[in-house]
Amino acid sequence: MTTATGDTTRRLGTAPAPDALDAAERTSVDELRALQLERLRWSLRHAYENVPHYRRAFDAAGVHPDDCRELADLAGFPTTSKADLRENYPFGMFAVPQEQVRRVHASSGTTGRPTVVGYTERDIDTWATVMARSIRAAGGRRGDRLHNAYGYGLFTGGLGAHYGAEKLGCTVIPVSGGMTPRQVQLITDFEPRVIMVTPSYMLTIIDEFEKQGLDPRGSSLEIGVFGAEPWTEQMRREMEDRLDIQAVDIYGLSEVMGPGVAQECVETKDGLHVWEDHFYPEVIDPVTEEVLPEGEVGELVLTSLTKEAMPVVRYRTRDLTRLLPGSARPAMRRMEKITGRTDDMIILRGVNLFPTQIEEVVLRTPGLSPHFALELTTRGRMDHLTCRIEARPDCPPARRAAAAEEVATAVKDTVGTSIEVQVVDPETLARSVGKLQRLHDLRDRT
Repeated sequence: MTTATGDTTRRLGTAPAPDALDAAERTSVDELRALQLERLRWSLRHAYENVPHYRRAFDAAGVHPDDCRELADLAGFPTTSKADLRENYPFGMFAVPQEQVRRVHASSGTTGRPTVVGYTERDIDTWATVMARSIRAAGGRRGDRLHNAYGYGLFTGGLGAHYGAEKLGCTVIPVSGGMTPRQVQLITDFEPRVIMVTPSYMLTIIDEFEKQGLDPRGSSLEIGVFGAEPWTEQMRREMEDRLDIQAVDIYGLSEVMGPGVAQECVETKDGLHVWEDHFYPEVIDPVTEEVLPEGEVGELVLTSLTKEAMPVVRYRTRDLTRLLPGSARPAMRRMEKITGRTDDMIILRGVNLFPTQIEEVVLRTPGLSPHFALELTTRGRMDHLTCRIEARPDCPPARRAAAAEEVATAVKDTVGTSIEVQVVDPETLARSVGKLQRLHDLRDRT
């Protein structure tokens, strides 16, 4: 698909030429499965021989790396959790001597000890390779200017995107997050074709364009690569309509590598292809840990196949999805877009509720902006959820009460539980410049 804007022809929604793809993207399913088994057997041995935690866990489960004779045998090995990483803080999960570690990243540690990850020189090159592949699958091309508004530092987003874009041959504008008026200025002045940022912060940048009297659709941006938090199809439409771009999803997590574990292809936008030559996916029942058949929804579990510094075996991501056959990259399976996590699920009066379910309702309700926050409190013996949503600037006051009632009714009808909805003035709620925190749990735990 191409669209003309002035003198510029926008190359959107087109697949890269087959000869532009790397060998792994062109491989057959049988070739890929053989490569995965070879790499999986190496990774299990590497973890068992060099990480005390894995030796103890494998021995306790009565399994040995030699027991993995086919890919299905991986299901007999124990899973790894974030708690395991925290218990081995800071470097207990590393599988190589310290002098071979070239970089360390870590989570924020806001809910306890941070999780620490390390990379050898080869790991960094592997990460850059899968990120370059991801940006190309999103529609980025050599020579593009890329505005990187992911946070730099211990968070993996900024440097992961940066190294991948450079490896692809892009010109990187390393803006990082924050200073939103400056983001708009640099997009206007430097005219990047691609932007990488969290989807919630992209909405804040679009708001800033409009606040400055600029038309976001007139910017140079053609492709947005959005990740680091769940987002819905309604949010995709919101960004594509307001910014006139192709909005594509990227997936990753620090514990497994960083961004670049899976990527949505711009020509199909039908789920994220897992780069299976480096990461082996499973979907399990989050309660029983039973591996689920392809197509069933459960918790995504990932095993690294090539990581040297910190291999991970069956890491429980807490992200809910399902695996589907490949499409744009036929050998690589797709994972459905993440719309919830087992640890952000709200159980409200016995009903399971995810913030993304509320987001879907908010974004299709006239007069309401995409900016909302959830507050969970205790009233009497019952949990109570309040949803505060900003009105759009052009929403008349008389419309707000009706909009609030529409959201409450839609949530009740689709999810099956009651929430309180308040529509507040524009620019009332705090804006995210990194990962979005929708839910604030203020319940009385005494």
